[in-house]
Amino acid sequence: MSQSPRSAAPARCVRQSALADLADVPATSRWVRSGTTRLHVLDYGGDGPALVVLPGITSPAVTMDFVARELTDLVRPLVLDVRGRGLSDGSDGEPEDGGDDGRGYGSQAYAADTEAVIEGLGLTRPLLFGHSMGARIAAMVAARGTVALGGSVLADPPMSGPGRGPYPTTLAAFLGQLAQAERGTDADEVARSWPRWPRREQELRARWLSSCDRRAVAATHRGFESEDFFAWWPAVTGPTTLLYGAQSPVVTAAGAAQARAALPSATVTAVPDAGHMLFWDNPPAALDALRAALRPMLA
Repeated sequence: MSQSPRSAAPARCVRQSALADLADVPATSRWVRSGTTRLHVLDYGGDGPALVVLPGITSPAVTMDFVARELTDLVRPLVLDVRGRGLSDGSDGEPEDGGDDGRGYGSQAYAADTEAVIEGLGLTRPLLFGHSMGARIAAMVAARGTVALGGSVLADPPMSGPGRGPYPTTLAAFLGQLAQAERGTDADEVARSWPRWPRREQELRARWLSSCDRRAVAATHRGFESEDFFAWWPAVTGPTTLLYGAQSPVVTAAGAAQARAALPSATVTAVPDAGHMLFWDNPPAALDALRAALRPMLA
């Protein structure tokens, strides 16, 4: 079958070695439809309040396992494979004009998917926790108010946007890493880009990065620079905490100060000795900060 220019990008691939990782993950796969898009969720179970976890731009759900399993005494983590990543369906495409009509990889589609997961799994006033792209999604869902939430934690949401400068990691860098994954990579090669990460997380990224759709990554990266996080942030309601890496180039000290001023009811907390990938850079401190943020929301 011939391919159109818009579909000529290398196909997503989930190798058997990646699927085998799921045998070691203490979670059950759940499936939800958002329109015609089938979404995969890792459900860690438990009797606590539901916590919907929204990963970053090139982070399939399984790569958040090391975070989710440390929270099961507090909450029931449910980690979403955001559309175009992991085992979730990709999108049919993007509107030609760069807008967002729900067919593509725009922020409105991501937010609608999250709402579909909450409604489809019958979650009552769940908490949201998102990192990077996932933090932006969480902010939009909380601001839209379509579903009732118990609170939200946003970890290092991209604050780039119109008039704010570019996102610190270039699209070329992301696409270069995807090209490595598509031809086959390993933990040693991943470590050249992410030397501070625990070895297991480098290995998971090596096996799962090829499951990310290039179009999804490109569209999301474009959104980081064309959409303003502060258009949603002041409208976020309910208990809210913003975590950021003390050395992050994505949420700088100035950005954190602006976040405090724009939403005084939110708690804004720096995670020491961590950059944008705070849970990978300094897992103990980041997990402590996340647990401290969640506890008041459980009362």
